[in-house]
Amino acid sequence: MAAKKKSKIVQRAIELEDAVARLFTGVAPAKKKAKKRKSKKAKVVKKAKTVVAKAKKAVKGAVRKAKKAVKKAAKKARKG
Repeated sequence: MAAKKKSKIVQRAIELEDAVARLFTGVAPAKKKAKKRKSKKAKVVKKAKTVVAKAKKAVKGAVRKAKKAVKKAAKKARKG
């Protein structure tokens, strides 16, 4: 089972305890892990996917409008 993620307050408390301990022992501060950054490629891919989805939606809407117009014209032709 994966280790449960500690809350921000608990993490901060641990950091402070370590800092106080280092003050009295004279140990240099531990190096902090760098945060992971999302790659630019992931952002570009996401953007591309949203653009494609929007385009598909627009095409679908246009097709619906065209079908509706055809039905309306057919109905008008039958009446007239």
